[in-house]
Amino acid sequence: MNSQPPQHDSLPAAFDRNLGNITYGLYCGAIVFPVLAVAALIIDYIKRPEVRGTLLDSHFNWQIRTFWFTLLWTVIGGVLCLVFIGWVVLAAAGVWYIYRVVKGWLRLSEGRSVP
Repeated sequence: MNSQPPQHDSLPAAFDRNLGNITYGLYCGAIVFPVLAVAALIIDYIKRPEVRGTLLDSHFNWQIRTFWFTLLWTVIGGVLCLVFIGWVVLAAAGVWYIYRVVKGWLRLSEGRSVP
């Protein structure tokens, strides 16, 4: 049995790389139309088994974590808006989301995995 760890820096097929660009584009568009993030999340979950062990494996995991943590902090910020600190939490969540999308997309364009 071969128990070598996956090669995260291996380049995926062109179609898979394009798929990574599409999902990052959807996450970027979600800044204006949040439903696009749900579409990207569905793609990430459906395609993740196919990209296991490739460069996109780390990117899909990165995108999935970005979605769920942004949702968590958005809900917390929304609840905290009742005591006015929520706006700070929502702003921080927005900045963090943009940072994650930009960092991930740049690393994909460089052919590098994300941590």
